Amino acid sequence: FPMAATDPQVLALAAQITESREQDIPLLLLKLKGILSSPSLGCEESNKIKQDIYDYGLTQYCLLVLKQDHSQLHGAWATAAQLAEILSHCCVGLEVKEDPEEFYRKFLPSVIDSLLVLGKRLQARLIRAIKDKEKQDFLHWFQIVTDAICWLFGGHIQLAGRVLQNDRFLQLLITDDVETAIIMMSVLHNILRINSSVLLQVEEETLHSVLDELVYKLSSTTNPAVGGAATKLLLLVAKSCKQLVQLFTARYKGLKGLLSKQWTGKGFDREVNQLLDLLYLEESSGKGEMQKQHEAACIIQAAWWGFQTRRRLKKLPQAVVTLQRSFRAKREQELQHLTKQKEDEALKLQMQLQRQRAMRLFHERQLALLEVVHASQVNKYMQEMEEKSALTIQRFWRGYRARRIFHQQKQSLKEYKAAVIIQRAARKFLEKRRRRRPLSPWKEPKGLTDEQRLALQQKVDDYIKLHPASQMSEEMSKELHMQAQAKLAQFLLRNRLDQRAAQRREALLAQVNTDVELLMNAPGLAETTEKDFGAFMSRSIPVATKARQAHNTMLKYTRWPWWKKLGDEFMEDDVIPDDAINTELETLFIGGTK
Repeated sequence: FPMAATDPQVLALAAQITESREQDIPLLLLKLKGILSSPSLGCEESNKIKQDIYDYGLTQYCLLVLKQDHSQLHGAWATAAQLAEILSHCCVGLEVKEDPEEFYRKFLPSVIDSLLVLGKRLQARLIRAIKDKEKQDFLHWFQIVTDAICWLFGGHIQLAGRVLQNDRFLQLLITDDVETAIIMMSVLHNILRINSSVLLQVEEETLHSVLDELVYKLSSTTNPAVGGAATKLLLLVAKSCKQLVQLFTARYKGLKGLLSKQWTGKGFDREVNQLLDLLYLEESSGKGEMQKQHEAACIIQAAWWGFQTRRRLKKLPQAVVTLQRSFRAKREQELQHLTKQKEDEALKLQMQLQRQRAMRLFHERQLALLEVVHASQVNKYMQEMEEKSALTIQRFWRGYRARRIFHQQKQSLKEYKAAVIIQRAARKFLEKRRRRRPLSPWKEPKGLTDEQRLALQQKVDDYIKLHPASQMSEEMSKELHMQAQAKLAQFLLRNRLDQRAAQRREALLAQVNTDVELLMNAPGLAETTEKDFGAFMSRSIPVATKARQAHNTMLKYTRWPWWKKLGDEFMEDDVIPDDAINTELETLFIGGTK
Protein backbone atom coordinates (compact mmCIF):
# COMPACT_ATOMS: atom_id res chain seq x y z
CA PHE A 1 0.00 0.00 0.00
CA PRO A 2 1.21 3.52 -0.62
CA MET A 3 2.11 5.73 2.29
CA ALA A 4 -0.72 8.24 1.77
CA ALA A 5 -3.91 8.59 -0.31
CA THR A 6 -5.51 11.75 -1.63
CA ASP A 7 -9.07 10.61 -1.03
CA PRO A 8 -9.83 9.65 2.60
CA GLN A 9 -12.80 7.47 1.55
CA VAL A 10 -10.49 5.19 -0.46
CA LEU A 11 -8.04 4.97 2.42
CA ALA A 12 -10.79 4.11 4.92
CA LEU A 13 -12.30 1.50 2.60
CA ALA A 14 -8.89 -0.13 2.00
CA ALA A 15 -8.23 -0.34 5.75
CA GLN A 16 -11.71 -1.78 6.37
CA ILE A 17 -11.25 -4.45 3.66
CA THR A 18 -7.86 -5.43 5.07
CA GLU A 19 -9.35 -6.04 8.53
CA SER A 20 -12.58 -7.72 7.34
CA ARG A 21 -13.44 -11.36 6.77
CA GLU A 22 -13.33 -12.90 3.33
CA GLN A 23 -17.11 -13.21 2.93
CA ASP A 24 -17.65 -9.51 3.79
CA ILE A 25 -15.24 -8.15 1.16
CA PRO A 26 -17.71 -8.17 -1.84
CA LEU A 27 -20.25 -6.02 -0.02
CA LEU A 28 -17.52 -3.58 1.02
CA LEU A 29 -16.27 -3.31 -2.57
CA LEU A 30 -19.72 -2.13 -3.66
CA LYS A 31 -19.00 1.15 -1.85
CA LEU A 32 -16.62 2.02 -4.70
CA LYS A 33 -19.66 2.79 -6.87
CA GLY A 34 -20.67 5.63 -4.59
CA ILE A 35 -17.10 6.96 -4.47
CA LEU A 36 -16.76 6.93 -8.28
CA SER A 37 -20.21 8.42 -8.94
CA SER A 38 -19.82 11.40 -6.63
CA PRO A 39 -21.28 14.51 -8.42
CA SER A 40 -18.61 16.83 -7.01
CA LEU A 41 -15.77 15.04 -8.85
CA GLY A 42 -14.22 16.49 -12.00
CA CYS A 43 -12.29 14.62 -14.66
CA GLU A 44 -8.91 15.00 -12.99
CA GLU A 45 -10.24 14.18 -9.53
CA SER A 46 -11.98 11.08 -10.89
CA ASN A 47 -8.79 9.84 -12.58
CA LYS A 48 -6.85 10.51 -9.35
CA ILE A 49 -9.35 8.44 -7.34
CA LYS A 50 -9.08 5.60 -9.88
CA GLN A 51 -5.31 5.75 -9.54
CA ASP A 52 -5.61 5.56 -5.74
CA ILE A 53 -8.02 2.62 -6.00
CA TYR A 54 -5.56 0.75 -8.23
CA ASP A 55 -2.58 1.59 -6.02
CA TYR A 56 -4.39 0.29 -2.94
CA GLY A 57 -5.19 -3.00 -4.72
CA LEU A 58 -8.97 -2.60 -4.64
CA THR A 59 -9.28 -3.31 -8.39
CA GLN A 60 -7.30 -6.52 -7.86
CA TYR A 61 -9.71 -7.45 -5.05
CA CYS A 62 -12.65 -6.94 -7.43
CA LEU A 63 -11.00 -9.22 -10.00
CA LEU A 64 -10.34 -11.93 -7.41
CA VAL A 65 -13.96 -11.79 -6.19
CA LEU A 66 -15.25 -12.12 -9.80
CA LYS A 67 -13.22 -15.32 -10.19
CA GLN A 68 -15.01 -16.94 -7.21
CA ASP A 69 -18.23 -18.95 -7.26
CA HIS A 70 -20.78 -16.16 -7.62
CA SER A 71 -23.61 -18.21 -6.14
CA GLN A 72 -21.77 -18.18 -2.78
CA LEU A 73 -21.47 -14.37 -2.60
CA HIS A 74 -23.73 -12.06 -0.60
CA GLY A 75 -26.28 -10.91 -3.14
CA ALA A 76 -25.17 -13.64 -5.55
CA TRP A 77 -25.35 -12.60 -9.21
CA ALA A 78 -26.51 -9.04 -8.53
CA THR A 79 -23.34 -8.37 -6.52
CA ALA A 80 -21.19 -9.95 -9.25
CA ALA A 81 -22.81 -7.78 -11.96
CA GLN A 82 -22.31 -4.60 -9.92
CA LEU A 83 -18.67 -5.51 -9.24
CA ALA A 84 -18.17 -6.05 -12.99
CA GLU A 85 -19.53 -2.57 -13.67
CA ILE A 86 -17.33 -1.05 -10.93
CA LEU A 87 -14.22 -2.85 -12.22
CA SER A 88 -14.86 -1.63 -15.76
CA HIS A 89 -15.28 2.00 -14.64
CA CYS A 90 -12.12 1.78 -12.48
CA CYS A 91 -10.02 0.62 -15.46
CA VAL A 92 -11.24 3.21 -17.98
CA GLY A 93 -9.39 6.53 -17.70
CA LEU A 94 -6.64 4.96 -15.56
CA GLU A 95 -3.05 5.69 -16.60
CA VAL A 96 -0.59 3.47 -14.77
CA LYS A 97 2.87 4.99 -14.56
CA GLU A 98 4.56 2.32 -12.47
CA ASP A 99 4.91 -1.01 -14.29
CA PRO A 100 2.44 -0.31 -17.14
CA GLU A 101 3.45 -3.60 -18.80
CA GLU A 102 1.79 -5.54 -15.97
CA PHE A 103 -1.41 -3.49 -16.28
CA TYR A 104 -1.86 -3.53 -20.06
CA ARG A 105 -0.49 -7.01 -20.87
CA LYS A 106 -1.76 -9.04 -17.93
CA PHE A 107 -4.32 -7.24 -15.77
CA LEU A 108 -6.66 -5.87 -18.49
CA PRO A 109 -6.80 -9.18 -20.47
CA SER A 110 -7.54 -11.00 -17.21
CA VAL A 111 -10.42 -8.56 -16.53
CA ILE A 112 -11.86 -9.19 -20.03
CA ASP A 113 -11.67 -12.97 -19.54
CA SER A 114 -13.38 -12.76 -16.12
CA LEU A 115 -16.21 -10.58 -17.48
CA LEU A 116 -16.81 -12.94 -20.41
CA VAL A 117 -16.88 -15.93 -18.05
CA LEU A 118 -19.42 -14.12 -15.86
CA GLY A 119 -21.53 -13.31 -18.94
CA LYS A 120 -21.45 -16.95 -20.05
CA ARG A 121 -22.64 -18.13 -16.63
CA LEU A 122 -25.44 -15.55 -16.56
CA GLN A 123 -26.54 -16.60 -20.07
CA ALA A 124 -26.64 -20.26 -19.00
CA ARG A 125 -28.72 -19.39 -15.90
CA LEU A 126 -31.06 -17.27 -18.04
CA ILE A 127 -31.67 -20.11 -20.47
CA ARG A 128 -32.38 -22.57 -17.63
CA ALA A 129 -34.64 -20.15 -15.72
CA ILE A 130 -38.38 -21.00 -15.61
CA LYS A 131 -40.04 -18.08 -13.83
CA ASP A 132 -40.48 -14.78 -15.71
CA LYS A 133 -39.21 -12.73 -12.76
CA GLU A 134 -36.05 -14.79 -12.58
CA LYS A 135 -35.50 -14.45 -16.34
CA GLN A 136 -35.91 -10.68 -16.17
CA ASP A 137 -33.35 -10.46 -13.35
CA PHE A 138 -30.77 -12.56 -15.17
CA LEU A 139 -31.35 -10.59 -18.40
CA HIS A 140 -30.83 -7.30 -16.52
CA TRP A 141 -27.58 -8.56 -14.96
CA PHE A 142 -26.41 -9.90 -18.33
CA GLN A 143 -27.04 -6.46 -19.85
CA ILE A 144 -24.97 -4.83 -17.08
CA VAL A 145 -22.04 -7.18 -17.72
CA THR A 146 -22.09 -6.66 -21.50
CA ASP A 147 -22.27 -2.87 -20.99
CA ALA A 148 -19.22 -3.14 -18.71
CA ILE A 149 -17.36 -5.05 -21.46
CA CYS A 150 -18.29 -2.41 -24.05
CA TRP A 151 -17.23 0.38 -21.70
CA LEU A 152 -13.89 -1.34 -21.06
CA PHE A 153 -12.83 -1.92 -24.68
CA GLY A 154 -14.23 1.54 -25.52
CA GLY A 155 -11.65 3.04 -23.15
CA HIS A 156 -8.88 0.61 -24.23
CA ILE A 157 -9.22 0.03 -27.99
CA GLN A 158 -6.56 -2.69 -28.04
CA LEU A 159 -8.95 -4.95 -26.07
CA ALA A 160 -11.46 -5.12 -28.97
CA GLY A 161 -9.41 -7.76 -30.77
CA ARG A 162 -8.92 -9.60 -27.48
CA VAL A 163 -12.70 -9.79 -26.97
CA LEU A 164 -13.34 -10.94 -30.54
CA GLN A 165 -10.73 -13.71 -30.38
CA ASN A 166 -11.95 -15.05 -27.04
CA ASP A 167 -13.68 -18.44 -27.32
CA ARG A 168 -16.28 -17.45 -24.72
CA PHE A 169 -17.36 -14.50 -26.88
CA LEU A 170 -18.16 -16.93 -29.71
CA GLN A 171 -20.00 -19.15 -27.22
CA LEU A 172 -22.07 -16.17 -26.11
CA LEU A 173 -22.80 -15.22 -29.73
CA ILE A 174 -23.75 -18.77 -30.78
CA THR A 175 -27.07 -19.06 -28.94
CA ASP A 176 -30.73 -19.59 -29.80
CA ASP A 177 -31.97 -17.24 -27.08
CA VAL A 178 -33.38 -14.10 -28.73
CA GLU A 179 -32.63 -11.53 -26.00
CA THR A 180 -29.02 -12.55 -25.36
CA ALA A 181 -28.37 -12.95 -29.10
CA ILE A 182 -29.52 -9.36 -29.75
CA ILE A 183 -27.36 -8.07 -26.88
CA MET A 184 -24.27 -9.92 -28.13
CA MET A 185 -24.79 -8.61 -31.69
CA SER A 186 -24.95 -5.09 -30.22
CA VAL A 187 -21.60 -5.78 -28.50
CA LEU A 188 -20.16 -6.90 -31.85
CA HIS A 189 -21.60 -3.74 -33.47
CA ASN A 190 -19.80 -1.60 -30.85
CA ILE A 191 -16.52 -3.46 -31.53
CA LEU A 192 -16.76 -2.78 -35.28
CA ARG A 193 -17.80 0.82 -34.67
CA ILE A 194 -14.77 1.45 -32.45
CA ASN A 195 -12.25 -0.47 -34.59
CA SER A 196 -13.53 -1.26 -38.08
CA SER A 197 -10.34 -3.07 -39.13
CA VAL A 198 -10.37 -5.53 -36.24
CA LEU A 199 -11.85 -8.30 -38.42
CA LEU A 200 -8.77 -8.22 -40.65
CA GLN A 201 -6.51 -8.57 -37.61
CA VAL A 202 -8.11 -11.69 -36.13
CA GLU A 203 -7.49 -15.24 -37.27
CA GLU A 204 -9.29 -16.54 -40.34
CA GLU A 205 -11.05 -19.27 -38.36
CA THR A 206 -12.46 -16.70 -35.89
CA LEU A 207 -13.63 -14.45 -38.73
CA HIS A 208 -15.40 -17.34 -40.49
CA SER A 209 -17.04 -18.44 -37.23
CA VAL A 210 -18.48 -14.95 -36.61
CA LEU A 211 -19.76 -14.52 -40.17
CA ASP A 212 -21.17 -18.07 -40.27
CA GLU A 213 -23.15 -17.38 -37.10
CA LEU A 214 -24.58 -14.12 -38.50
CA VAL A 215 -25.65 -15.79 -41.75
CA TYR A 216 -27.07 -18.72 -39.80
CA LYS A 217 -29.21 -16.37 -37.73
CA LEU A 218 -30.61 -14.88 -40.95
CA SER A 219 -31.46 -18.31 -42.31
CA SER A 220 -32.77 -19.99 -39.17
CA THR A 221 -35.01 -17.37 -37.57
CA THR A 222 -38.01 -15.28 -38.50
CA ASN A 223 -37.69 -12.78 -35.67
CA PRO A 224 -37.36 -9.26 -37.16
CA ALA A 225 -35.19 -8.03 -34.27
CA VAL A 226 -32.61 -10.79 -34.75
CA GLY A 227 -32.74 -10.46 -38.55
CA GLY A 228 -32.38 -6.68 -38.44
CA ALA A 229 -29.39 -6.83 -36.07
CA ALA A 230 -27.67 -9.50 -38.19
CA THR A 231 -28.31 -7.53 -41.42
CA LYS A 232 -26.92 -4.31 -39.95
CA LEU A 233 -23.83 -6.15 -38.78
CA LEU A 234 -23.23 -7.71 -42.21
CA LEU A 235 -23.70 -4.28 -43.84
CA LEU A 236 -21.19 -2.73 -41.42
CA VAL A 237 -18.70 -5.52 -42.16
CA ALA A 238 -19.16 -5.10 -45.91
CA LYS A 239 -18.63 -1.33 -45.70
CA SER A 240 -15.53 -1.67 -43.54
CA CYS A 241 -13.51 -3.71 -46.07
CA LYS A 242 -13.97 -4.70 -49.71
CA GLN A 243 -12.17 -8.01 -49.17
CA LEU A 244 -14.97 -9.15 -46.87
CA VAL A 245 -17.54 -8.45 -49.61
CA GLN A 246 -15.59 -10.82 -51.84
CA LEU A 247 -15.69 -13.33 -49.00
CA PHE A 248 -19.50 -12.95 -48.80
CA THR A 249 -19.97 -13.64 -52.51
CA ALA A 250 -17.54 -16.57 -52.50
CA ARG A 251 -18.53 -18.25 -49.23
CA TYR A 252 -22.29 -17.57 -49.03
CA LYS A 253 -23.82 -18.18 -52.45
CA GLY A 254 -27.47 -17.98 -51.41
CA LEU A 255 -27.16 -14.86 -49.28
CA LYS A 256 -28.67 -12.53 -51.91
CA GLY A 257 -31.71 -14.75 -52.44
CA LEU A 258 -32.15 -15.15 -48.67
CA LEU A 259 -32.13 -11.38 -48.13
CA SER A 260 -34.44 -10.57 -51.03
CA LYS A 261 -37.02 -13.30 -50.36
CA GLN A 262 -37.13 -13.65 -46.57
CA TRP A 263 -36.18 -10.25 -45.15
CA THR A 264 -37.72 -7.77 -47.56
CA GLY A 265 -40.53 -5.72 -45.99
CA LYS A 266 -39.59 -6.51 -42.36
CA GLY A 267 -38.92 -2.92 -41.34
CA PHE A 268 -35.25 -2.57 -42.27
CA ASP A 269 -35.45 -2.51 -46.08
CA ARG A 270 -32.90 0.27 -46.31
CA GLU A 271 -30.11 -1.87 -44.80
CA VAL A 272 -31.20 -4.91 -46.85
CA ASN A 273 -31.10 -2.92 -50.11
CA GLN A 274 -27.69 -1.45 -49.32
CA LEU A 275 -26.27 -4.90 -48.59
CA LEU A 276 -27.81 -6.34 -51.78
CA ASP A 277 -26.37 -3.47 -53.83
CA LEU A 278 -22.89 -4.20 -52.48
CA LEU A 279 -23.24 -7.92 -53.18
CA TYR A 280 -24.59 -7.40 -56.72
CA LEU A 281 -21.89 -4.83 -57.45
CA GLU A 282 -19.19 -7.26 -56.44
CA GLU A 283 -20.85 -10.08 -58.36
CA SER A 284 -21.22 -8.01 -61.53
CA SER A 285 -17.60 -6.86 -61.44
CA GLY A 286 -16.23 -10.42 -61.33
CA LYS A 287 -18.88 -12.26 -63.29
CA GLY A 288 -17.83 -13.96 -66.56
CA GLU A 289 -17.19 -17.37 -67.94
CA MET A 290 -15.81 -18.50 -64.65
CA GLN A 291 -18.99 -17.39 -62.92
CA LYS A 292 -21.12 -19.34 -65.38
CA GLN A 293 -19.09 -22.47 -64.79
CA HIS A 294 -19.42 -21.89 -61.11
CA GLU A 295 -23.20 -21.56 -61.38
CA ALA A 296 -23.33 -24.77 -63.43
CA ALA A 297 -21.29 -26.53 -60.77
CA CYS A 298 -23.67 -25.16 -58.14
CA ILE A 299 -26.66 -26.58 -60.04
CA ILE A 300 -24.97 -30.00 -60.26
CA GLN A 301 -24.09 -29.85 -56.58
CA ALA A 302 -27.64 -28.84 -55.68
CA ALA A 303 -29.02 -31.81 -57.61
CA TRP A 304 -26.54 -34.14 -55.98
CA TRP A 305 -27.21 -32.73 -52.53
CA GLY A 306 -30.95 -33.08 -53.13
CA PHE A 307 -30.47 -36.74 -54.04
CA GLN A 308 -28.34 -37.34 -50.95
CA THR A 309 -30.80 -35.48 -48.76
CA ARG A 310 -33.71 -37.60 -49.95
CA ARG A 311 -31.68 -40.71 -49.31
CA ARG A 312 -30.72 -39.51 -45.83
CA LEU A 313 -34.33 -38.72 -45.01
CA LYS A 314 -35.08 -42.42 -45.15
CA LYS A 315 -32.48 -42.99 -42.44
CA LEU A 316 -33.49 -39.91 -40.46
CA PRO A 317 -35.04 -41.61 -37.37
CA GLN A 318 -31.90 -43.60 -36.62
CA ALA A 319 -29.70 -40.59 -37.35
CA VAL A 320 -31.78 -38.40 -35.03
CA VAL A 321 -31.44 -40.90 -32.20
CA THR A 322 -27.67 -41.11 -32.74
CA LEU A 323 -27.39 -37.32 -32.94
CA GLN A 324 -29.40 -36.83 -29.77
CA ARG A 325 -27.29 -39.39 -27.94
CA SER A 326 -24.03 -37.78 -29.04
CA PHE A 327 -25.36 -34.31 -28.26
CA ARG A 328 -26.44 -35.30 -24.75
CA ALA A 329 -23.09 -37.01 -24.12
CA LYS A 330 -21.20 -33.98 -25.34
CA ARG A 331 -23.34 -31.62 -23.28
CA GLU A 332 -22.84 -33.76 -20.18
CA GLN A 333 -19.10 -33.82 -20.81
CA GLU A 334 -19.02 -30.04 -21.20
CA LEU A 335 -21.01 -29.57 -17.99
CA GLN A 336 -18.62 -31.84 -16.11
CA HIS A 337 -15.66 -29.99 -17.56
CA LEU A 338 -17.13 -26.61 -16.61
CA THR A 339 -17.93 -27.86 -13.11
CA LYS A 340 -14.43 -29.19 -12.64
CA GLN A 341 -12.92 -26.01 -14.05
CA LYS A 342 -15.05 -23.91 -11.71
CA GLU A 343 -14.02 -26.03 -8.73
CA ASP A 344 -10.35 -25.83 -9.73
CA GLU A 345 -10.56 -22.05 -10.10
CA ALA A 346 -12.34 -21.67 -6.77
CA LEU A 347 -9.78 -23.95 -5.07
CA LYS A 348 -6.88 -22.08 -6.66
CA LEU A 349 -8.31 -18.73 -5.60
CA GLN A 350 -9.00 -20.01 -2.09
CA MET A 351 -5.45 -21.35 -1.78
CA GLN A 352 -4.08 -18.03 -3.01
CA LEU A 353 -6.09 -16.09 -0.43
CA GLN A 354 -5.13 -18.52 2.33
CA ARG A 355 -1.48 -18.26 1.33
CA GLN A 356 -1.62 -14.46 1.43
CA ARG A 357 -3.36 -14.51 4.80
CA ALA A 358 -0.85 -17.05 6.17
CA MET A 359 2.10 -14.96 4.99
CA ARG A 360 0.62 -11.85 6.57
CA LEU A 361 0.01 -13.66 9.89
CA PHE A 362 3.52 -15.13 9.76
CA HIS A 363 5.11 -11.71 9.33
CA GLU A 364 2.94 -10.25 12.11
CA ARG A 365 3.92 -13.12 14.43
CA GLN A 366 7.59 -12.61 13.63
CA LEU A 367 7.36 -8.89 14.38
CA ALA A 368 5.57 -9.59 17.67
CA LEU A 369 8.18 -12.18 18.69
CA LEU A 370 11.03 -9.83 17.80
CA GLU A 371 9.48 -7.31 20.16
CA VAL A 372 9.12 -9.87 22.98
CA VAL A 373 12.31 -11.92 22.61
CA HIS A 374 15.49 -10.44 24.06
CA ALA A 375 18.13 -9.34 21.58
CA SER A 376 20.61 -11.95 22.85
CA GLN A 377 18.06 -14.74 22.20
CA VAL A 378 17.12 -13.73 18.64
CA ASN A 379 19.83 -15.84 16.97
CA LYS A 380 18.89 -18.84 19.06
CA TYR A 381 15.22 -18.41 18.20
CA MET A 382 15.98 -18.03 14.49
CA GLN A 383 18.13 -21.17 14.62
CA GLU A 384 15.26 -23.10 16.23
CA MET A 385 12.85 -21.84 13.56
CA GLU A 386 15.29 -22.90 10.81
CA GLU A 387 15.59 -26.36 12.37
CA LYS A 388 11.80 -26.70 12.57
CA SER A 389 11.46 -25.56 8.95
CA ALA A 390 14.12 -28.04 7.87
CA LEU A 391 12.30 -30.84 9.72
CA THR A 392 9.03 -29.89 8.03
CA ILE A 393 10.65 -29.88 4.58
CA GLN A 394 12.31 -33.23 5.28
CA ARG A 395 9.01 -34.71 6.46
CA PHE A 396 7.18 -33.63 3.30
CA TRP A 397 10.04 -34.83 1.10
CA ARG A 398 10.08 -38.25 2.75
CA GLY A 399 6.30 -38.51 2.33
CA TYR A 400 6.58 -37.58 -1.35
CA ARG A 401 9.40 -40.06 -1.89
CA ALA A 402 7.50 -42.83 -0.11
CA ARG A 403 4.40 -42.17 -2.24
CA ARG A 404 6.48 -42.18 -5.40
CA ILE A 405 8.14 -45.48 -4.44
CA PHE A 406 4.71 -46.89 -3.61
CA HIS A 407 3.38 -45.96 -7.06
CA GLN A 408 6.44 -47.51 -8.65
CA GLN A 409 5.89 -50.73 -6.70
CA LYS A 410 2.15 -50.69 -7.29
CA GLN A 411 2.41 -53.12 -10.23
CA SER A 412 4.50 -55.56 -8.18
CA LEU A 413 1.98 -55.31 -5.36
CA LYS A 414 -0.85 -56.02 -7.79
CA GLU A 415 0.99 -59.09 -9.12
CA TYR A 416 1.62 -60.25 -5.56
CA LYS A 417 -2.06 -59.89 -4.66
CA ALA A 418 -3.02 -61.76 -7.83
CA ALA A 419 -0.63 -64.60 -6.92
CA VAL A 420 -2.13 -64.73 -3.41
CA ILE A 421 -5.65 -64.94 -4.85
CA ILE A 422 -4.62 -67.74 -7.26
CA GLN A 423 -2.92 -69.66 -4.45
CA ARG A 424 -5.96 -69.28 -2.20
CA ALA A 425 -8.25 -70.57 -4.95
CA ALA A 426 -5.90 -73.51 -5.64
CA ARG A 427 -5.80 -74.45 -1.96
CA LYS A 428 -9.59 -74.30 -1.73
CA PHE A 429 -9.86 -76.52 -4.81
CA LEU A 430 -7.40 -79.08 -3.44
CA GLU A 431 -9.15 -79.05 -0.05
CA LYS A 432 -12.53 -79.71 -1.69
CA ARG A 433 -11.12 -82.56 -3.78
CA ARG A 434 -9.47 -84.11 -0.71
CA ARG A 435 -12.77 -84.01 1.18
CA ARG A 436 -14.56 -85.76 -1.67
CA ARG A 437 -12.31 -88.83 -1.44
CA PRO A 438 -14.05 -91.93 0.14
CA LEU A 439 -13.01 -92.60 3.71
CA SER A 440 -11.53 -95.96 4.63
CA PRO A 441 -13.63 -98.18 6.99
CA TRP A 442 -13.01 -97.52 10.68
CA LYS A 443 -10.92 -100.05 12.51
CA GLU A 444 -11.08 -100.46 16.26
CA PRO A 445 -7.66 -100.03 17.91
CA LYS A 446 -6.17 -103.12 19.48
CA GLY A 447 -6.52 -103.29 23.27
CA LEU A 448 -3.78 -104.06 25.85
CA THR A 449 -3.23 -107.57 27.06
CA ASP A 450 -3.08 -108.40 30.77
CA GLU A 451 0.68 -108.74 30.72
CA GLN A 452 1.18 -105.35 29.06
CA ARG A 453 -1.23 -103.70 31.53
CA LEU A 454 0.70 -105.17 34.54
CA ALA A 455 4.06 -104.00 33.12
CA LEU A 456 2.75 -100.47 32.56
CA GLN A 457 1.34 -100.33 36.12
CA GLN A 458 4.72 -101.44 37.50
CA LYS A 459 6.51 -98.59 35.66
CA VAL A 460 4.08 -96.00 37.08
CA ASP A 461 4.62 -97.26 40.65
CA ASP A 462 8.42 -97.17 40.26
CA TYR A 463 8.34 -93.57 39.02
CA ILE A 464 6.13 -92.47 41.97
CA LYS A 465 8.60 -94.05 44.42
CA LEU A 466 11.57 -92.27 42.79
CA HIS A 467 9.84 -88.88 42.68
CA PRO A 468 7.71 -88.48 45.80
CA ALA A 469 5.56 -85.31 46.07
CA SER A 470 6.87 -82.71 48.56
CA GLN A 471 4.55 -81.77 51.41
CA MET A 472 4.71 -78.65 53.60
CA SER A 473 3.02 -78.01 56.90
CA GLU A 474 0.80 -74.99 57.61
CA GLU A 475 3.38 -73.39 59.99
CA MET A 476 6.10 -73.60 57.33
CA SER A 477 3.80 -72.02 54.74
CA LYS A 478 3.02 -69.07 57.05
CA GLU A 479 6.71 -68.57 57.86
CA LEU A 480 7.59 -68.62 54.14
CA HIS A 481 4.82 -66.05 53.48
CA MET A 482 6.13 -63.72 56.23
CA GLN A 483 9.68 -63.91 54.80
CA ALA A 484 8.39 -63.01 51.31
CA GLN A 485 6.42 -60.04 52.73
CA ALA A 486 9.52 -58.75 54.59
CA LYS A 487 11.72 -59.01 51.49
CA LEU A 488 9.06 -57.21 49.42
CA ALA A 489 8.84 -54.36 51.98
CA GLN A 490 12.66 -54.03 51.99
CA PHE A 491 12.67 -53.89 48.19
CA LEU A 492 9.97 -51.20 48.07
CA LEU A 493 11.76 -49.09 50.71
CA ARG A 494 15.08 -49.42 48.90
CA ASN A 495 13.39 -48.53 45.59
CA ARG A 496 11.86 -45.38 47.14
CA LEU A 497 15.25 -44.32 48.52
CA ASP A 498 16.87 -44.97 45.14
CA GLN A 499 14.26 -42.81 43.43
CA ARG A 500 14.87 -39.95 45.86
CA ALA A 501 18.64 -40.26 45.34
CA ALA A 502 18.15 -40.25 41.55
CA GLN A 503 15.99 -37.12 41.79
CA ARG A 504 18.64 -35.43 43.93
CA ARG A 505 21.36 -36.38 41.42
CA GLU A 506 19.30 -34.96 38.53
CA ALA A 507 18.72 -31.71 40.47
CA LEU A 508 22.44 -31.39 41.23
CA LEU A 509 23.37 -32.11 37.62
CA ALA A 510 20.90 -29.45 36.42
CA GLN A 511 22.41 -26.96 38.90
CA VAL A 512 25.93 -27.83 37.76
CA ASN A 513 24.96 -27.42 34.08
CA THR A 514 23.40 -24.03 34.85
CA ASP A 515 26.53 -22.88 36.70
CA VAL A 516 28.78 -24.13 33.88
CA GLU A 517 26.70 -22.28 31.32
CA LEU A 518 26.88 -19.09 33.38
CA LEU A 519 30.65 -19.42 33.69
CA MET A 520 31.10 -20.13 30.00
CA ASN A 521 29.03 -17.05 29.04
CA ALA A 522 30.60 -14.79 31.69
CA PRO A 523 31.94 -11.45 30.36
CA GLY A 524 35.52 -10.33 30.79
CA LEU A 525 36.69 -8.33 33.76
CA ALA A 526 36.92 -5.21 31.62
CA GLU A 527 33.29 -5.58 30.58
CA THR A 528 31.85 -6.62 33.96
CA THR A 529 29.25 -4.38 35.59
CA GLU A 530 27.60 -4.41 39.00
CA LYS A 531 24.52 -6.11 37.58
CA ASP A 532 26.62 -9.15 36.55
CA PHE A 533 27.65 -9.86 40.18
CA GLY A 534 24.20 -11.15 41.12
CA ALA A 535 24.39 -14.04 38.61
CA PHE A 536 27.57 -15.44 40.30
CA MET A 537 26.60 -15.04 43.95
CA SER A 538 25.47 -18.22 45.72
CA ARG A 539 22.08 -18.35 47.36
CA SER A 540 23.46 -20.68 50.11
CA ILE A 541 24.95 -18.81 53.10
CA PRO A 542 27.40 -21.66 54.12
CA VAL A 543 28.73 -21.90 50.58
CA ALA A 544 29.16 -18.14 50.36
CA THR A 545 30.94 -18.12 53.75
CA LYS A 546 33.30 -20.89 52.67
CA ALA A 547 34.13 -19.07 49.45
CA ARG A 548 34.81 -15.82 51.35
CA GLN A 549 37.10 -17.58 53.85
CA ALA A 550 38.97 -19.38 51.05
CA HIS A 551 39.50 -16.05 49.27
CA ASN A 552 40.81 -14.40 52.44
CA THR A 553 43.16 -17.31 53.06
CA MET A 554 44.53 -17.06 49.53
CA LEU A 555 45.11 -13.30 49.99
CA LYS A 556 47.00 -13.90 53.29
CA TYR A 557 49.16 -16.51 51.60
CA THR A 558 50.12 -14.14 48.82
CA ARG A 559 51.11 -11.49 51.40
CA TRP A 560 53.51 -13.75 53.37
CA PRO A 561 57.15 -12.68 53.41
CA TRP A 562 59.65 -14.48 51.29
CA TRP A 563 61.28 -16.35 54.18
CA LYS A 564 57.96 -18.11 54.98
CA LYS A 565 57.84 -19.48 51.42
CA LEU A 566 61.39 -20.91 51.32
CA GLY A 567 60.08 -24.46 51.28
CA ASP A 568 57.89 -23.80 48.26
CA GLU A 569 60.48 -23.05 45.55
CA PHE A 570 59.28 -25.89 43.37
CA MET A 571 55.59 -25.16 43.88
CA GLU A 572 53.56 -23.62 41.04
CA ASP A 573 52.54 -20.02 41.50
CA ASP A 574 48.85 -20.73 41.11
CA VAL A 575 48.80 -23.66 43.58
CA ILE A 576 47.95 -22.92 47.20
CA PRO A 577 48.75 -25.51 49.90
CA ASP A 578 45.76 -27.44 51.05
CA ASP A 579 46.91 -27.23 54.67
CA ALA A 580 46.96 -23.43 54.54
CA ILE A 581 43.40 -23.34 53.36
CA ASN A 582 42.10 -26.20 55.51
CA THR A 583 43.42 -24.60 58.68
CA GLU A 584 40.92 -21.83 58.14
CA LEU A 585 38.03 -24.13 57.17
CA GLU A 586 38.23 -27.04 59.64
CA THR A 587 35.15 -25.98 61.59
CA LEU A 588 33.10 -24.67 58.63
CA PHE A 589 29.68 -26.27 58.01
CA ILE A 590 28.73 -26.87 54.34
CA GLY A 591 25.00 -27.17 53.69
CA GLY A 592 23.74 -30.37 52.07
CA THR A 593 26.61 -32.66 53.26
CA LYS A 594 27.15 -34.89 56.25
